[in-house]
Amino acid sequence: MMWLASSSLDSRVLGWSFFDGTAGEGPQPQDDPPYATGAAALVDGWRLLQMSPLIPPVPGHERATSFLKHEFVFERMIDRG
Repeated sequence: MMWLASSSLDSRVLGWSFFDGTAGEGPQPQDDPPYATGAAALVDGWRLLQMSPLIPPVPGHERATSFLKHEFVFERMIDRG
């Protein structure tokens, strides 16, 4: 999962999490974060599964701390041989 600075896949990654369903046998991320943008993950073969809805900020609370709204779920299938 990646949380981006905006709803654009070209925006920078603010946070990320990685679940390895191969118990370490598959390719592992080498960098933190593994991609600079969501678009870079797509170029590397990841599939985009879901995007969070765009929710406008409540007037007067534009600077309040809250959840990260721009959440993207990526999936990549690998052949474990």
